[in-house]
Amino acid sequence: MSLFKNHPFHLVDFSPWPILGALGAMTTMMGLIKWFHFFENNLLLMGFLITVMIMYQWWRDIVREGTLQGLHTYNVTMGLRWGMILFITSEMFFFLSFFWGFFHNSLSPSIELGMIWPPKGIETFNPIEIPLLNTLILLTSGLTVTWAHHSLMENNYTQALHGLLLTVILGIYFTILQAYEYLEAPFTIADAVYGSSFFMATGFHGLHVIIGSTFLLICLIRHYLSHFSSTHHFGFEAAAWYWHFVDVVWLFLYISIYWWGS
Repeated sequence: MSLFKNHPFHLVDFSPWPILGALGAMTTMMGLIKWFHFFENNLLLMGFLITVMIMYQWWRDIVREGTLQGLHTYNVTMGLRWGMILFITSEMFFFLSFFWGFFHNSLSPSIELGMIWPPKGIETFNPIEIPLLNTLILLTSGLTVTWAHHSLMENNYTQALHGLLLTVILGIYFTILQAYEYLEAPFTIADAVYGSSFFMATGFHGLHVIIGSTFLLICLIRHYLSHFSSTHHFGFEAAAWYWHFVDVVWLFLYISIYWWGS
C-alpha cells in the first residue's frame, strides 16, 4: 500500500488471518462434532487454540492500524460504527429466536408437556436468589462502563481505568455465579423443552458475557497503554455498546424465564 494517498479510506493490505480464521472455526466445529460423537476433545482443543492465536494476531494488526499507523480516519470509523450496529442488530434477532421458542411453549403448553408450564417434574430456580444478584451485578456493570466512557471523554485517565477494571471484575463475577448456578441446577438441558429453552438462552447469554468481558479486558489493557484519547476511542465505544446489549438481554431473560416462567 502506498504511504501517500488522497482519500480518507483504509484499503487493507493482504492478510492471512481471514482464511486461517475460517480454517480455525471449521476445525473447532469438527472438533465439537467429534467430541459429541466419540467423547474425544483433542480436535476441539486444537481448533480453540488455532482460533485464539488467529484472533490475537488479527486484533493486534487492527490495533496497530488504528493507533500507531493512524489509518482509522473519520470515514473508516463511521464504517466500523455501522458494522457494530448491524452486528448488534443481528444478535438481537439471534436472542429473539430463543424468546420466541420459550413463549411459544410456555403460553400454550402442548399435551406432550402435560398442558402445564413449567412441565411436571421441573423444579425451577428461585428468581430472588442468584438470578436477582446477577441482575444487580450486570446493572452495576452498566453504570461502571458508562462511568469509564464519560471519564474517557473528559480525559480523566485514572477514573476511566477504575471504571473499566470494575466492569471487567463484575463480568467475571457474573460468570462465576452463573457457573455455580448451572452446577446446582435441579434439571438439565435434556429435561423437556423447559431445560432446552433455559440452558440455550442463558448459556448463550453467558457466552456473550465472557466475550464482552474479554472485549472490555482488551480495552482496559489498551487504555493502560494510552491507546485511547477523548476523541478517538471507537474500540472502547464498541465494547460499551456490546456490554449494554448484554445487560438488556439479561433483563429480558430474568423477567421472562426466571421470574414469569417459573
